[in-house]
Amino acid sequence: MGLRILVTGGAGFIGSHYVRTLLGKNENIRLTVLDRLTATGDLANLDSVRGDDRLAFVHGDVCDPALVNALVAQHDEVVHFAAESHAGHPIPDAAEFVRTNVSGTQVLLDAALRTGLRTFVHVSTYEVYGSAEDGPWPETQPLAPCSPYAATRAAGDLLALSYHRTYGLDVRVSRCSSTYGHHQSPHKPIPLIVSNLLRGAGVPLYGGDPSVRDWLHIDDHVQGIELVRVAGRPGEVYNIGGGTELTLGELTGLLLEACGAGVSARWDAEEFFGGQAGRARHCSVDWTKIRTELGYRPAKDIETGLAETVAWYRENRGRWTPPRRSPALDATREPQPARVLTAAA
Repeated sequence: MGLRILVTGGAGFIGSHYVRTLLGKNENIRLTVLDRLTATGDLANLDSVRGDDRLAFVHGDVCDPALVNALVAQHDEVVHFAAESHAGHPIPDAAEFVRTNVSGTQVLLDAALRTGLRTFVHVSTYEVYGSAEDGPWPETQPLAPCSPYAATRAAGDLLALSYHRTYGLDVRVSRCSSTYGHHQSPHKPIPLIVSNLLRGAGVPLYGGDPSVRDWLHIDDHVQGIELVRVAGRPGEVYNIGGGTELTLGELTGLLLEACGAGVSARWDAEEFFGGQAGRARHCSVDWTKIRTELGYRPAKDIETGLAETVAWYRENRGRWTPPRRSPALDATREPQPARVLTAAA
């Protein structure tokens, strides 16, 4: 039958890329995607693999114990991407963050423990560290999240690691830098800037925002996650970085170059995000550990990565003109009953 992996949040930006990558590289594998299809989940992200008989899709909720127990029991490993985020919008009520990012993680961990799951990879973010004023954070950096979203991601990390320390469950945690690339939600900074540039709309006025981010291409992020899944040590945390620190203003300049002749910026003060509460001012990770232990190397330089991203948005205007809404963009909407859209053989 081959290795069976349950991928939660697999219709999202990063999760869907992981699914497409694994199906493209590993013949002897079976994947099931579990996704609630909220703000950042979109079945179109899986269009290229929807006909693959090694893939099953279940529209359901990680907070549903009966569903999760049944699914986890049928799999060898879980790679847990599912998380509620603010998707580039002002920070809403934190209840949904707590529900999915903490309670949903707990439901999955309980199911993993109950069924004797082989490996549980918990995919997290560098936002759990807060602002790094003294250089990139190592994995030993104390957690100091700046927003309710980041606080719930930190809680999920600690909960997952506690299941290893208490019960011996093979849990591995990855924490990524700001990830970019094709198929990303049009409300995130890079797709928002690119789509606005390509249609001649105003560009968010990031020039006054001093915050710095480390930028990681989606290919490199997925490479890092797969290294953690295959070769990481149980109970360990691995930072996955891109090695390119830029302010959003500097990033916008590079995107202008990538968009090429005939495209110019018209600054839109209404879209200025610099003063948004809960934003860490300097986000960067030290990824020495994953480099030395697992051989990770980011392969995509920022210029190439942005050029490829812009090209994808040029060729796929229907994905952002107008910006797509997923079937359950309102995070408070109840998910439809779980249903299998495609079934692995």
